[in-house]
Amino acid sequence: MSIRTIYGKGQDVYLDLIRKLPLRPIESEEELDRAIAVIDSLIDKKKLSPAEDDYLDVLSDLVEKYETVHYPILPVSDGEMLQFLIEARGATQAQVAKGAGIAESTISEVLSGRRKLNRRQIGKLAKFFHVTPSVFEFDG
Repeated sequence: MSIRTIYGKGQDVYLDLIRKLPLRPIESEEELDRAIAVIDSLIDKKKLSPAEDDYLDVLSDLVEKYETVHYPILPVSDGEMLQFLIEARGATQAQVAKGAGIAESTISEVLSGRRKLNRRQIGKLAKFFHVTPSVFEFDG
């Protein structure tokens, strides 16, 4: 299938993007910076053409692959994640405990590292904070 078949008149947009920054593995910080600049320019547009959307999707994957190797996200404990969520929401331990239906002493023990969350508690906290339960799956 050719580019013309896929994008029709939009092929020029796609080819212009490829000329600006070819889709290939990112191997340096300079290439990463250039890729991020192109991503930012596309994200800033109100509406993307199908060609731009596809290009953005692939370029984002290439950036993610590079960053996963060069800037790995370290796992965090239940307590660290809970502390982050509490601070981001501007809540108190008591508000979280009441809102999630978990004893305040349990929240305190998790924050101090003396206790880990169980599946039920993770579900309640995820619902309270409006996040996916998987945010707690990186316990270290």
